Amino acid sequence: MNMNEETVRRLRGLIVFTVAVVVVGVNYQKLFAAAGALLKMLAPFLLGGAIAFALNVPMRFLENRLWSHLVKKESRYKRPVCLILAIVGVAGVLAVVMVLVVPELFRTIMTLERSIPQFFANVQRALEGLFADYPEIETYISSVEIDWKSTLEQIVFFLGHGAGTVLSTTVSAAVGIVNGVATFCIGFVFALYILLQKENLARQAGRLLQAFLPEKAALETARVAKLTEKTFSSFLTGQCLEAMILGSMFFITLTLLQMPYALLIGVLIAFTALIPIFGAFVGCAVGAFLILLVSPVQALIFIVVFQILQQIEGNLIYPHVVGGSVGLPSIWVLVAVTLGGSMMGVLGMLIFIPLTSVLYALLRETVHRRLRVKQEEKNTDKKLSKIDRKR
Repeated sequence: MNMNEETVRRLRGLIVFTVAVVVVGVNYQKLFAAAGALLKMLAPFLLGGAIAFALNVPMRFLENRLWSHLVKKESRYKRPVCLILAIVGVAGVLAVVMVLVVPELFRTIMTLERSIPQFFANVQRALEGLFADYPEIETYISSVEIDWKSTLEQIVFFLGHGAGTVLSTTVSAAVGIVNGVATFCIGFVFALYILLQKENLARQAGRLLQAFLPEKAALETARVAKLTEKTFSSFLTGQCLEAMILGSMFFITLTLLQMPYALLIGVLIAFTALIPIFGAFVGCAVGAFLILLVSPVQALIFIVVFQILQQIEGNLIYPHVVGGSVGLPSIWVLVAVTLGGSMMGVLGMLIFIPLTSVLYALLRETVHRRLRVKQEEKNTDKKLSKIDRKR
């Protein structure tokens, strides 16, 4: 049988693919271990890329908006100044949150130390009154006693001494902390290099694509990368802004209603709102529990307020702030959050929504293009059939 060069090339590729599949199937455990070791080695650089991507959003805003309006001319100091301002801004926001939240958190813990025993004592008295006609149940409820002071003292002692002793005597924990700090420092420095030279890096990446890929594939890869960057940036910006607005709304509303833990609940809901769909409800549950320990009536009012503000946020604020930044229907947002959460936890929820949005946009473009080609072919066939009938 005579085989041309194309057939030989395809057979060679099929043989290589089969051998690769067999090798992977036999040695998959070693390959997974090697992949894990490689990811561990690359962890500082992956972290640096993530930090650079997050800092690039405010830095690009400062470069394109603030610098252009105030300075109105290009300068070699533009990039370093905007980068420093972006770092200071992000660090300042985190510092303000810590300064406001940490004291409030300690006050809340001290309040809970007194309110939890009192709350359960009130519940116990209410149950005794409710089951007054049933002496056996009333006797059982009255016999339930919890030494809250001793329990809280044991928890505080463990957190203050037991956990500290374990950490101080465990070498692996100390090494893990040092490695974490070193990884963050290396990643942060790497992020600075990326941000200071991002145009050069983008140009070099483009040249690599043109050198090793066909022209059409290189252009398509660059287009997908640009779409991915735009989608992730828009999602990050919109989600953070929406979380800040929602947290401020809750803080102001709870303060006006004179409810307890207004600041703590506002910050908590702002952070949990970063997780789409499920996050705000986690904040609602924690907030309702904290207020329940003070006043059950106020807890019910808080739940009603949460539903009202959630409707305002979902129908008015979210569409205008986040809007179509991800361009993903609600059903696919739910799928993305569920899959991301099951695979990577909270981080997966944040990553999978813009990632799914990119895949959805590419699939939509492919479907429209294929349908357009089929429609053109159908129109061409109709024209040809008309010409044949005329003949």
